Amino acid sequence: MEPVVPLDDAAPAHGGKAAALGVLRRAGLPVPDGFVVPASLDGDGLVAAVDGALDTLGRHAPVAVRSSASDEDGARASAAGQYATVLGAVGTDRVVEAVRACRASAAGPRATAYRSATSGLHTPADVSVVVQRLVDARAAGVLFTGDGRAVVEASWGLGESVVQGAVGPDRWTVADGRVVEHRTGDKRTRVDRARTGPGAGTTTRDVPASERDRPCLDDDTVLRLAALGQRVADLRGGPQDVEWAVDDAGTVWLLQARPVTAALPEPPAERGGRADVLRGTGASGGRASGPARVVHGPDGFAAVQPGDVLVCRETDPAWTPLFGVVAAVVTETGGLLSHAAIVARELRLPAVLGVPAATDVLRDAPTVTVDGDTGTVATP
Repeated sequence: MEPVVPLDDAAPAHGGKAAALGVLRRAGLPVPDGFVVPASLDGDGLVAAVDGALDTLGRHAPVAVRSSASDEDGARASAAGQYATVLGAVGTDRVVEAVRACRASAAGPRATAYRSATSGLHTPADVSVVVQRLVDARAAGVLFTGDGRAVVEASWGLGESVVQGAVGPDRWTVADGRVVEHRTGDKRTRVDRARTGPGAGTTTRDVPASERDRPCLDDDTVLRLAALGQRVADLRGGPQDVEWAVDDAGTVWLLQARPVTAALPEPPAERGGRADVLRGTGASGGRASGPARVVHGPDGFAAVQPGDVLVCRETDPAWTPLFGVVAAVVTETGGLLSHAAIVARELRLPAVLGVPAATDVLRDAPTVTVDGDTGTVATP
């Protein structure tokens, strides 16, 4: 039974996420300190090992607990959001519980459906778990490198708002060392570390109206992020999907790096045409038609039929089992770099995100045509 491993020593045997973070730390990049709980470590040995390892991070310091499965963060399949993550865990009992939740998620509906769709495999993967000091983020998000540019999406607080597709994030495109495009999103909620309560965790609250349409990063920080992203790509040998956070002191931290498994769609040409066409962000290319199926939550999953166009407010990773059933996806919030958008591109499922009032406008529409290349949704 292998003991816990310092993050600096993480290797491919500890899963893709841990191995990548080990590479970044050994290169001197700003990655929060932590350790890896190997897949083989369990029982009383798990409790004792976690208890001892937490002393290195601060016994009562909040930590992030993330899966590092053997089939996660690969070159062809990211498994983005398909395994459990627990943020803000405090104390041995809560961290051990979080480690076990990460492992159990390998057999959950999300990971099972994703594994079947991408590889045809049905056996749960081995799951090592990364435990890191939690960054109290002023702003956080995701960046993609590749094709001579970096695309950055961000929102206030922890990055869960961005990866879960819960907000319309701010977006920047960087090329040739400068910001060439910027769009300010609609950031209505934020996720932060809970300060009180047993085992702590996170809390979600409304963003003040004055902050919702104010950029959460300045251009200098965006350029620093893009430069760090390129260093990661150089180290890792190809375009990267990087999760990051900026703390209150303005320090940029790298939280995760994995290969980009499916390229971002090309920005559409200037869009004209019909005034009644709904417009959003083309997150996954292709074109498909079908009846609109408005779903407000998991209770509505059973009503979804093969060939439907899934229409919802947001698609957090719990919704991705539907991606193997529906013809296309339309949401009211979310960005290009959310977990659901990544999975849609991997499965070649047309998706348009950030369509205002889609659940009202498209309700009961007998036929909807979704064009993920142009970012448009049309009804006859």
